[in-house]
Amino acid sequence: MNKRSTNNSRRPAGDKSKDNRKNASDKPRRPATDKYADNKKSPGSKSRGATEEKRDPDVKLGKNARKKAIFAKEASEKKFVPKSKKPALSKGKKRTTEGSSTDVRLNRYIATAGICSRREADVFIAAGLVEVNGKIITEMGFQVKPGDKVKYNGELIRGEKKRYVLLNKPKGFITTTDDPKARKTVMELVANACTERIYPVGRLDRATTGLLLFTNDGDLAKRLTHPSHGAAKIYEVVLNKNLSKSDFAKIVDGITLEDGDVLVDELSWVEGKARTHVGIRIHIGRNRIVRRLFESLGYEVVKLDRVFFAGLTKKNLPRGNYRHLSQLEIDNLHIKIK
Repeated sequence: MNKRSTNNSRRPAGDKSKDNRKNASDKPRRPATDKYADNKKSPGSKSRGATEEKRDPDVKLGKNARKKAIFAKEASEKKFVPKSKKPALSKGKKRTTEGSSTDVRLNRYIATAGICSRREADVFIAAGLVEVNGKIITEMGFQVKPGDKVKYNGELIRGEKKRYVLLNKPKGFITTTDDPKARKTVMELVANACTERIYPVGRLDRATTGLLLFTNDGDLAKRLTHPSHGAAKIYEVVLNKNLSKSDFAKIVDGITLEDGDVLVDELSWVEGKARTHVGIRIHIGRNRIVRRLFESLGYEVVKLDRVFFAGLTKKNLPRGNYRHLSQLEIDNLHIKIK
């Protein structure tokens, strides 16, 4: 007994390595190829192990991947129909749509005819001034189909191709579609431009020359003349006397007229010419604004010529002539004036 106790005292209190080796040797070794044997169950039993038999045990599915796998399984078992997929229609039935690709909203149809802008067309529709196939329409978003007869204020509207005509206006013509005094109008200069009825965008007074755009695109015309969009315009001005430096500075700082402040974008003397020749760039579209601006400082405008309008120039366009805009120019107008 004493000898046994002496042997025990020589071994460290926590050393059980010999006993562990003995216990390990008592257990049968597990074959290396049977790594997942514990997961195998009897046929028909459902467990996590059964699922792992079907997929590679070394691949762990992420959260999203598991959701997709469950979604696909339930869909295949027809437990539900995914929201993104519409149920198949029974034989003989046709799916209905709100409008085909050839349908046009009523306000856009009216604006395209050159009558007004789309926003104004909405007002006319709400007021009951528009008929489609003999029925008054007050519904916003109503779709016009090919062959429909649309009337505004009792007159038939014809859907027309959009036209864009640029005129280099000469002196002596007023900007109006009809003059009760039988004076010469700009409409006479573009009478043969197209069969569609077109209208001037903005106005140039009788003595002013230069660029004037005509179109039947009522929506674009409204945006080109609206103060919030403000199409850029450049005028070449000839004064009755040299523009002084002090008055030049006053114009740049801003002039106040009876109908409000006038702020110019740019002002300069024309290079190579006398100080009576001035170039001015503005966005304001108020009546006779350039003439009134210089007159307020004691100058008389002898000549006023618009040489630039919304990105368009007079290049290769003689005075009194017109031309149709290219598709690129039309696209640029829509991009600049949004």
